[in-house]
Amino acid sequence: MRIVKKTHSCVRLEKDGRTLVIDPGGFSEQDAALGADAVLVTHEHPDHFDEGRLRAALEANPAAGIWTLRSVADQISAAFPGRVHTVGHGDAFTAAGFDVQVHGELHAVIHPDIPRITNVGYLVDGSLFHPGDALTVPDQPVDTLMLPVHAPWNKISEVIDYVREVRPRRAIDVHDAYLADIARPIYDRQIGGLGGAEHGRLAPGESRDV
Repeated sequence: MRIVKKTHSCVRLEKDGRTLVIDPGGFSEQDAALGADAVLVTHEHPDHFDEGRLRAALEANPAAGIWTLRSVADQISAAFPGRVHTVGHGDAFTAAGFDVQVHGELHAVIHPDIPRITNVGYLVDGSLFHPGDALTVPDQPVDTLMLPVHAPWNKISEVIDYVREVRPRRAIDVHDAYLADIARPIYDRQIGGLGGAEHGRLAPGESRDV
């Protein structure tokens, strides 16, 4: 499986000529979801869910579908009958040849005064996990963790402890649009040195086989 990093929390996964895209939100490229055979969305925040990008993807490929939680599905399902699938914690499905398991229920706490929304993470082909905006730990081993490295709801000690708890073979940064380039070496050094896993990042457009 090949990972193609897009801006912020969006990744494209390619395998056997099929493409699955996760979280093509408003910070990602306009064409982040184009060419997708399936799209997964973790939650409704605009840096993960952009209706225009999803509409473009489904209009470009009449066979493409979306798998997401109810708060997102309710906003787009009427426009694409039968192509938007609602999922939740514990569900498993196959999308475009990728086997997907759903883990998690709630977004991480931003502040106690801000109500928590729903959020799900996706374990793809039993190896790659994208948690969305949460520090969800799947109940099975993870080979590649897409790591939310910098957000209003986390700090670096939590990120490091999350890598330690999941214990992946490798962690690759996502949710990184807020992180200034001048700070990246600090994050790389501390997460790589303390997390207990291989740690790396990809610039938008870069890819890696896993």
